[in-house]
Amino acid sequence: MQQVQEQSPEATPGQYVPVGSAEYNAILTFMYEEAALLDQLRLNEWGQRLATDLLYTAPLRHTRLNSDHAKSFVRTVQHFHDDYRSVMGRILRLSGKSAWAEDPPSRTRRLVTNVLVRETSKADEFEVTSYVLLTRSRFSEHHVDVISCERQDLIRREAGGGFKLARREILLDQSVLGTANLAVFL
Repeated sequence: MQQVQEQSPEATPGQYVPVGSAEYNAILTFMYEEAALLDQLRLNEWGQRLATDLLYTAPLRHTRLNSDHAKSFVRTVQHFHDDYRSVMGRILRLSGKSAWAEDPPSRTRRLVTNVLVRETSKADEFEVTSYVLLTRSRFSEHHVDVISCERQDLIRREAGGGFKLARREILLDQSVLGTANLAVFL
């Protein structure tokens, strides 16, 4: 396992972690592995990468004029607003026999890109912004759903050197989703 250097004493919160540094690469690897676990339906393994104080949200997006663009997301109405317990419940349901919306399961591919990592005031926590393009095909249909979003994560380094996802806000690009349901994790 690659050793990750501690935050330097002169580091200030909000400072970007340099692209290509050991710290950046370790976080990027965590995110790529996360996407692979979800695409391979290894949901229980993905669940082990979640912090017990997790907050996992996707606010509703409204189309606004340029002058009101800052009000594009309505956080009082959400596609989902989950904590660790409810996400683990979703994993249990999707892994069992009662997940009618996902039986047979969707075939997904998550493309994670534009990853930027910022230091926070805590040496073991990082704010990570990424873009995700998710493709989803179902049954034998030729149609493919495409969902794009920006994710704003808080990723925490554990004592053993691994990482846990502590917070994720999913900012969907679409105001009207072109998919039958959101029974997949973004």
